[in-house]
Amino acid sequence: MGRVSSPHPCGLRKYLTMPDGATATFDLFEPLAEHCTGDNVTMVICPGIANHSEKQYIRTFVDYAQKSGYRCAVLNHLGALPNIELTSPRMFTYGCTWEFSAMVNFIKKTFPQSKLIVVGFSLGGNIVCKYLGETAANQERVICAVSVCQGYSASRAQETFMQWDQCRRFYNFLMADNMKKIILSHRQALFGDNNKNNQAFEDSVLSRLYTATSLMQIDDVVMRKFHGYQSLKEYYEAESCVRYLANIHVPLMLVNAVDDPLVHESLLSIPKSLAGKKENVMVVLPLHGGHLGFFEGAVLFPEPLTWMDKLLVQYANAICQWGKNKSQCSQVEQAETEDK
Repeated sequence: MGRVSSPHPCGLRKYLTMPDGATATFDLFEPLAEHCTGDNVTMVICPGIANHSEKQYIRTFVDYAQKSGYRCAVLNHLGALPNIELTSPRMFTYGCTWEFSAMVNFIKKTFPQSKLIVVGFSLGGNIVCKYLGETAANQERVICAVSVCQGYSASRAQETFMQWDQCRRFYNFLMADNMKKIILSHRQALFGDNNKNNQAFEDSVLSRLYTATSLMQIDDVVMRKFHGYQSLKEYYEAESCVRYLANIHVPLMLVNAVDDPLVHESLLSIPKSLAGKKENVMVVLPLHGGHLGFFEGAVLFPEPLTWMDKLLVQYANAICQWGKNKSQCSQVEQAETEDK
């Protein structure tokens, strides 16, 4: 209800052809003001499950970031946009970084002078952290990263996702129903007769999809098969970012609300433990905020701009200023050394 008056930023849609024939899309939004440091900075943003640049929370954040001097590139998850057809028998998955990587590489090539800030929401937080930790090259030109409301380990999360406290099981059902609708809307591309992998998707698989009531069932029946995982356990362990987090060396802020109905409090031991070991990691754990909520203002109709939006931009500004001051100090020290 807090998103009834969200802004509508104007962007340019880009299309990228992937090696397997899939068509990745992202929306590019130019800055509407000069950045506080005067630098060219681009936020590369990965939305939550089945989300895209047209979602209200993404529009609100992008509008605020643009007005703060940031260029924004927002990935549209493969299959999430209702008006974009799939061009290969594959959708986005929990931890596939291919499309996000393609978007970032496009930004690096198109804007060679731009510094990057990586932002991920919910499932997108898992993808961006996994992307950064997969190889050191992915952290080049990245000055900081932010993950908001992700669960870190799908294997551990599934143990709690069927529980009824905080209506978690109900949310699971609603998200599964939405995923089911998206998959079935692309039924011809995913399960059609021309699909060379059609044997893996027999009629019994479709029947199980229709009756699925949880995300885990859908992941087991359909999602894991896009990348050839033999079991749900293998899929979750391979696509979770938890084993990649230690490889991230750029400043990293991990934000979770303690009362998040989707991310059980037991999962928060993962970011806490990481922050205790690595100086570049900061964990923010407000008691309230829900899942990508963090609303401020009235009860029924709070402000569209949230505490989360302001926190991310303020953190990004602080890191950008810190980096600029650090660079200037290094230049001064180098000049003084040469004079001696």
